Amino acid sequence: MHENIEVLKGLDVNTYIVSGDTPEQQLQLYTALKEKYGESLPFVSDPDLKIIDLLNMKNGDVAYRGYGMLDTDGTVVFNEANDLWGEELPQTMEKINEEYNKLSGK
Repeated sequence: MHENIEVLKGLDVNTYIVSGDTPEQQLQLYTALKEKYGESLPFVSDPDLKIIDLLNMKNGDVAYRGYGMLDTDGTVVFNEANDLWGEELPQTMEKINEEYNKLSGK
């Protein structure tokens, strides 16, 4: 996996891509990620945007592009709407790592 995504493997987290997209659209993104990084992350289908709403990432009838984290109780630790999270992968991974370290007391 790409070195920027590799940092997630060192964290005690379950990582998913949550998407309201159709399964066909999810497969296209999964395949693109796998081709670019050698593997992809699992997708969770959320057509009703319930998880996305829980993460405060709902924008009307669609989801913001971005990322977030829930703790083990399902409470939102942080979220960030960012259309460029993938293009800014080093910064994205740095932010996730920073927030995880705050949560774990590191």
